[in-house]
Amino acid sequence: MSSILDNIEACIFDLDGTLVDSMWVWVAVDEEYIKKYKLTKPDDFHAGMEGMSYKETARYFLDCFPSIPLTIEEIMDEWTQMAHEKYMTQVPLKKGAREFLEMLRAQGIKTGIATSNSKEMAEDTLRALGIEELFDSVRSACEAAAGKPSPDVYLLAAEDLEASPEKCLIFEDVPMGILAGRNAGMKTCAVEDEFSRGQADRKRELADYYIQDYDDIKNGTYEVL
Repeated sequence: MSSILDNIEACIFDLDGTLVDSMWVWVAVDEEYIKKYKLTKPDDFHAGMEGMSYKETARYFLDCFPSIPLTIEEIMDEWTQMAHEKYMTQVPLKKGAREFLEMLRAQGIKTGIATSNSKEMAEDTLRALGIEELFDSVRSACEAAAGKPSPDVYLLAAEDLEASPEKCLIFEDVPMGILAGRNAGMKTCAVEDEFSRGQADRKRELADYYIQDYDDIKNGTYEVL
C-alpha cells in the first residue's frame, strides 16, 4: 500500500495556519494596529499580503498606509511585541501534529520549518510548545530573496536538511505557500485551516494531498489529489 511518505527524506512545514493555529493572532494584531494609527484598510487588504515575508508585509503596510510614521524595521518590531505574548500563551499545535512529528523522527525523516513569519517568532513558538527538538532546520522567508510563492525559503530549508527537492514533502495552508513548494519541485500537502476555508478548492487544485488534520496521515484518510 502506497503512503504519503513513500520516497520522502524530509518534511518541511509552514508555521502559521499549517503547524499551529495562529492566523487569528495576525488578524487581531492588524485590527489593533489599524485602530492605533486610525487607518482605513482597502477591501482586499489581507488577500494582498498572502505569502509575503514578514519584511515584505511591513513594506506592504507602508505602501498602503504611507501616513504611518515608522520605518519597516520599526513596524516589524512593534508587530512582534504585539503578537509575541499571544504566540507564547494562546497558540496551540494543530490536531495530531506532535504525534506526526514524533513519527517522522522515529522513521528518520528530517524536518524543517519554512515560514513567512520571523525566524525569532518561529523559534520561540516551537520552544513554547516543547517541540523545538523535533526540527532540524528553521528558516524564514526574511532570509530569502523573496517570499512565497518564490521557492527560495523551501530550497533553503532543503539545503539545510541535505535533501533533494524531489525527496521533500511540504505542508501548507494557503495557495501561495503550496505554489512555493511546487515551484521548488517538491511534493505538496494542503492543510485545512479555518482562515483559508474559502480557498479550499484552489488548494486542492494545486496540492498533491489534502489533510483535515495530521491524524489523517496516521489513519490513511488523507486525500490523494
